[in-house]
Amino acid sequence: MMNKLHHYTMRLVWTGNRGEGTATYRSYDRSYTISINNKADFYGTADPVFRGDPTKHNPEELFVMSLSSCHLLSYLHLCAVNGIVLTDYEDDAKGSMEEDDVKGGYISDVTLNITMRITDISKKKLAEELHHQANKLCFIANSVNFQVKHNITILASIL
Repeated sequence: MMNKLHHYTMRLVWTGNRGEGTATYRSYDRSYTISINNKADFYGTADPVFRGDPTKHNPEELFVMSLSSCHLLSYLHLCAVNGIVLTDYEDDAKGSMEEDDVKGGYISDVTLNITMRITDISKKKLAEELHHQANKLCFIANSVNFQVKHNITILASIL
């Protein structure tokens, strides 16, 4: 198979200068705006523990979100091509960040806690196996240095 290269561009503008710039640790806001062509602007900040605005998204949340949503998209594809009719899918994903004196802060683990419904519960075993394949297909999971964990609950669809 031929290698393919994809590019992603965005513009980030720091919006947190309160008039003093970064003169002191407390003198600036951690807010920023991300713009991507033809999409709504995104407003972000630091985690509240690092003086961020708790009403805005932070990079750590977005990291967990990217793993969760990438897994979903890979899984949807696999369901469609393998005859699994998925009717509901929810993920209560959780990630942990550790801080230490050597590495600083880093995401140490992410667990996807998926509850889903399929129309043919006799295909439950295949539906579970497809999660392993989805993890292998997920571009974001392939880019991290830890194993993404999965807790899967598969229920019969109520139509």
